[in-house]
Amino acid sequence: MTRLLTLLVAVLATSAVQAQDEFPFEITEITSFDEPWAMAFLPDGRILVTEKKGLLRLVGQDGQSFGVIRGIPDVDYFGQGGLGDVVLHPDFEDNNLVYISYAEGGVGGTRGAAVARGTLELTGRGGMLHDLEVVWRQYPKQVGYGHYGHRIAFDDDGYLWISSGDRQKFTPSQDMQSNIGKVVRLHDDGSIPEDNPFVDYYSVDAFVDDEGVYPEIWSIGHRNPLGLAFDLDGQLWLIEMGPAGGDELNLIKRGANYGYPIVSNGEHYDGRPIPNHDTRPEFDEPAIWWTTISPGHLMAYSGDAFPEWQGNLFASGLSSRAILRIELDGESATEAERFEMGARIRNVTQGPEGNLWVLEDERRESQGRLLKLTPKD
Repeated sequence: MTRLLTLLVAVLATSAVQAQDEFPFEITEITSFDEPWAMAFLPDGRILVTEKKGLLRLVGQDGQSFGVIRGIPDVDYFGQGGLGDVVLHPDFEDNNLVYISYAEGGVGGTRGAAVARGTLELTGRGGMLHDLEVVWRQYPKQVGYGHYGHRIAFDDDGYLWISSGDRQKFTPSQDMQSNIGKVVRLHDDGSIPEDNPFVDYYSVDAFVDDEGVYPEIWSIGHRNPLGLAFDLDGQLWLIEMGPAGGDELNLIKRGANYGYPIVSNGEHYDGRPIPNHDTRPEFDEPAIWWTTISPGHLMAYSGDAFPEWQGNLFASGLSSRAILRIELDGESATEAERFEMGARIRNVTQGPEGNLWVLEDERRESQGRLLKLTPKD
């Protein structure tokens, strides 16, 4: 399938928007943002929202602005790069630590993703991130505008997980001298767990100042991993934007290789073919693959507002302009329902009462709105 045909299929698939009276939820528009990317709920119910140009905003659930959070590092806003994810430390109520991801500049016009953490102090006019420290960087930095990945997640044991995109460079996804195109696992301070899959092969103490990244790597062979979520059984799922016609949902396993760019169920955007996963059984194949949804985020639902959806995954779709509900059965996954929203959906997050909160992208017909989805009576 050529790139043009692939894009035509995607347009036709999303040309008709469901009537909202068909949805099992009510949609309430709360407010809007300038290129929003991610959000996180604070214990007091207020919401941290990142804007790609470099602002971290604080808003109430009614849309009231409480200002911006200062102390954000310099953000290299260019192409797909800018301020990205925002996640609270699992012990936030005790330590007030907030983690953010972003694109940072390097020498000679290069760029790479980074993850930093700081202590949040709230004030009457927003707040401040104090003692900011970088806990992870993509290595090596690359020239280019896209595929940072840089989603952040914590597991129940407090380990820090980061998705790292291939930066549109293809081969680094298979290169163990790079953390590009990988999923990495770290302690919350950025240090390397001794039981990571590749630690036994290399001395942790030998790798300092980004001279080697082997021990931090958990899995390899990823393209543009934009969603990272643990299900209710503690399994890690990754959704990634593949080449033309090859978006993937992967169950992430220790030391596994997911094959990109050697295999994919899509093809290069210039029409060059890529062998399918079934031609190379040594690579792990996706649980689901699509033509095409352009995923932006992944969330595992555990709330009470929609009890029938407990344990499901929710994926946001950009070109598909949709929210996808995915049912899990052990290591298997099935798309169960698709809600066509009529706008590019960047993020879906579970709120404190189990309602779904949605960030639209701000591109084409999308308006960068924050939406609240509540059950219908």
